[in-house]
Amino acid sequence: MKILKFVTNKDKNMYYYQTELSDKKYSSKIENEVINIYPSVTYQTLIGFGGAITEASAYNYSLLSDEKKQKFLHDYFSENNYSLCRLTIGSCDFSLNSYSYSHKHDLSDFSIEPDLKYTIPLIKDALNINPNIKFLASPWSPPKFMKNTKISILGGKLLDKYKSTYAKYLAKYIKSYSDLGINIDYITIQNEPNAIQRWESCLYSPQEESDFIVNYLFPEFEFQNISTKILIYDHNKEKLFNRAHEEFSNEQLKNIVSGVAFHWYTGNHFENIKLCKEFFPDKLLIHSEGCSGLNLNNPYANEYANEIIGDLNSGANGFIDWNIFLDKNGGPSHIKNPCNSPIMMDSDNHNYFKMLSYYYIGHFSRFILPNAVRVANSTYSDNLKITSFKNPDNRIVIVILNKENYDMSFNLCINDSTFHDTIEKQSIITYII
Repeated sequence: MKILKFVTNKDKNMYYYQTELSDKKYSSKIENEVINIYPSVTYQTLIGFGGAITEASAYNYSLLSDEKKQKFLHDYFSENNYSLCRLTIGSCDFSLNSYSYSHKHDLSDFSIEPDLKYTIPLIKDALNINPNIKFLASPWSPPKFMKNTKISILGGKLLDKYKSTYAKYLAKYIKSYSDLGINIDYITIQNEPNAIQRWESCLYSPQEESDFIVNYLFPEFEFQNISTKILIYDHNKEKLFNRAHEEFSNEQLKNIVSGVAFHWYTGNHFENIKLCKEFFPDKLLIHSEGCSGLNLNNPYANEYANEIIGDLNSGANGFIDWNIFLDKNGGPSHIKNPCNSPIMMDSDNHNYFKMLSYYYIGHFSRFILPNAVRVANSTYSDNLKITSFKNPDNRIVIVILNKENYDMSFNLCINDSTFHDTIEKQSIITYII
């Protein structure tokens, strides 16, 4: 059995070094420090991994030379195999300015022109590297004139009289992108519908979101022959199951909606994902946003790996990071909300550097391919976080994270073979069998 091993170790700066290990026939006497992989026991199918192509990310990309752009594209969409990316419908906190696509009540001035300078060129360049990228699009706020507050920030509500118009607005966005060869595969109704933010935001109760989907958006999609799949919620996991349970009690909505999107900002709450998978097994579960505040000395690599493993083991079908490319100040952000990203611009805006989080995310995205199926496993220690998948080519991919400050040994058993190995402290390993 040929076993490939890829390791990232924070202390030794060994990124993706590869070795081959030999196996031996399984012995029933091996009882201690065992990790079991069960390839015949399967769960959900993976859509993919990726990040958000915000205007801030696209602006930073535009500053690179043609040569550096090609390297950047290769790093994300070839080497790290990004295949599921998020887009913003209108502006968000990581836009250069606040904007929408229309200012007239009849949408006669509708135009995605604000996206043409930076965002769409990056999207098209990414598609040239990986033409199979799937896109999830999310609005941060309806246009100002559609809201009760008449401003895009600080929450507010979509006015009843503009629900039909807003449904047409979202359909126009999808159609406009489609005309440029960019297919919007998934859409959420609102980014963080429970939050009043100092940036673009809008509030939706479960009833309001359900009403908009059932009575306005879905009928408009049917009329326009739009096949984009609708996801609900798009907010933090602590209320994930409550929200899904309440909205899916509406059978009409349940038959329309394809799944639920969620964020990581309020803790693990992996049980909420498991509950959603248990009660709504036919619905997609997609992690649609997660990041850390600006701290170049702490890339939150362990947190990313812990989140991805927990999400996948709970039933998630995909993982989308937040901004794919920010500058050394964590932006640009028109409301100054600095964050880390896996790749960041250097100080003179001519090059970039990779954070440790880039490599940790890559231990999943680079090796677990779209349409892979999760397989069962067991581990002898809660200190070893593990997930395992069977790729479309039937190779087994196993990712193990050691967050502890000491090395840990184990015997990995799969079918009738086993091998012994050690994972060093503060490191992550991917095996391909």
